[in-house]
Order: sequence, then C-alpha cells, then structure tokens
Amino acid sequence: MTYRYIGSKARLVEEIAEYIGTPSNSGGMFVDAFCGTGVVAETAMKLGWPVWLNDHMVSAGIISAARMISTHEANFKCLGGYSEVINILNGLDPLRGFIWREYSPASVLTGDVERRYFTEENAGRIDAIRQQIGLWKKGELITKLEEKLLIADLLSATNRIANIAGTYGCFLSKWQNQATNSLIMLQRELISQPTTVRVTCEDVSNLQVSSHDLVYLDPPYTKRQYAAYYHILETIAINDEPEVQGVSGLRPWQTKASDFCYKTRALDALTNLVVNLDSKRILLSYSEEGHVPIDQLMDNLTQVGSVTPINLMKVGRYRPNKTASMARSTVREYLIVIEKDKLSTVRGEVI
Repeated sequence: MTYRYIGSKARLVEEIAEYIGTPSNSGGMFVDAFCGTGVVAETAMKLGWPVWLNDHMVSAGIISAARMISTHEANFKCLGGYSEVINILNGLDPLRGFIWREYSPASVLTGDVERRYFTEENAGRIDAIRQQIGLWKKGELITKLEEKLLIADLLSATNRIANIAGTYGCFLSKWQNQATNSLIMLQRELISQPTTVRVTCEDVSNLQVSSHDLVYLDPPYTKRQYAAYYHILETIAINDEPEVQGVSGLRPWQTKASDFCYKTRALDALTNLVVNLDSKRILLSYSEEGHVPIDQLMDNLTQVGSVTPINLMKVGRYRPNKTASMARSTVREYLIVIEKDKLSTVRGEVI
C-alpha cells in the first residue's frame, strides 16, 4: 500500500527502529505525534509497543491506523467477509458526486477550470465507494474500525490512479498512464493479533503525554503545508463537500497551517514542542534541507538535557518536476535522540 508522501520514512525505518527498541515495563506508549502514513509507528508496534497515533490530518490518522487493524477486528461478519466487501465495492457503478464534480474534467461544467486529478469514471467510482462505506456505517453493518480500513483502502486506490506528480497540490495537464487505469480496491493483509492503538487528530502542542512515553517527532521542516498538498485525500476521508478554491480546487486548509513550515517560526516551534512534552525520551527526525540549520536546532535543545544527533542516510530530495528530477540531488537525514533531565512545569513557555 504505497503512498507518494513527502518526508516518508519508509527508507529509513529500519535504522530508526534501532533507537526505538523494545518497551520497558513502565507502561509507556510509543507516541507518533506526526504519524503521516504510519510506517514508523507500525515498526514500533512490531517491536511490542502500544501505539498512539496523532496527526492534524484526518486522512493520515486513518491511513496509519489501518496498518494496525487485525483480522479479528475486521471480519465484516454482516457483509460476508473482507474479500466479499472489496468485491461489492469494485462492482459499484460510478456516481456523479462531489469528487466527480470538482476533481475530474466534469469540473468545467460548473466552473472555468477543467481539473484533471482523475478521469470522470475514476472520480465517479471514488464517489460511489465512499458513499457506500458511509451507508454501511450508518446502517451499522460495519464497525468503526472496519470503516477506517475501507476508507484507507480507498485512499490507497485513489493514490494509485491520481494524475499528479507526487502531491495533490496540482494536477498534470496530460494524463499519465496510471491515471487512465480503472480504480480498483485491493484487499490488504491484516495483522494476525489485535494490538493497543490510540488515534487522535490534535494539534501536537495539545498532546498530554506521560514521562514514560517514547515520543517520536517527524514534523514538517520545509515550506510545504501538508493540509494543502493532500487536500483531496482529506476530503475523501472526512466525506464532506467543502467550498473549493482556485485552479487546484483547494479545500479550506489555513486553520491547519503549521508553524513548522514557516522559516521565521520553525526554530521556536520546534524548541517549544520539545520543551513542553512531558516525556523523558524523544526521537526527532530531521533533515539538512530543513528551515533551521541542525547545529542551531541542537543548541536550542540542549537546554532540556542530552541531545545526540544520529546520521542516518542520504535520500533523494523531493522532486515535483522535471527540473528537480534532473538534478537528482540528495539530502542527509538525521535522528536526534533527546534524553530530558528536566521536564517543563509550565506548558507554553521555554525553560
């Protein structure tokens, strides 16, 4: 279930796992405060940690949680099983709904822009499948976890046929080959045994973690705002019909704009976040392309205790266009291990 997701740690997760380790007997959780697609949290789960997933994007929480749903929690007993449900959804006729109206060439019928995120058929299939999932949940034919799983499967299917360069910040003028394929829901392999997973959609500054929790931070560290770049996935996840704007058809996203994405605010935002988390141990993923030079960030963080930078590996820089692709540049990724010797007593203030 591959997602084209900025900052994904899929290529780094094995190296990060070494510093996660196995849980102690203190009862703490692995808190993935910016969970994204959940690849690091999934690894922590496999290491035996109870997991707390958080992201300010609803779609990210759903995508991540689906990685940790077991066969016992998603047996779809009212509908004949997981496989049968996927077959039913794949057999639905396209529906001329919100996604068809705003994000396929049909958008030109009601506005001045012909948006080519999806073919009309695929956009209609997204609408039909999302509606059916909602009807099943409303009729209590599926559970909340089963609903999350199916929405995540739909987001994955959507991503495979989206006519985009990597994000939903804009669509391509010409149809890519994968975009002309039919949208197909796929049944994923579920884990065999239930695990402890908590999912929240909170501003990270509001998380009330304990001193025994291991907190993993993978904040945005460039100007790219995730709420804008993945707006269509968010709309599908929430299943609303927002008033969209501009050529890209952006849903209102400014309320979820992140201070970490602004060069003038990033250092204070990162420092305050680490200082105010009531956890003794924090792992912070960072990159040399971040707004804040890593040496400057390290200097700020030493006020809370021991701060150790770990060189991970170089990965390909995000390349949204041909010019960036030709450069084939790489960036160094870091993991900063923070061992706090004092905890903040006044939230919102730097010690």
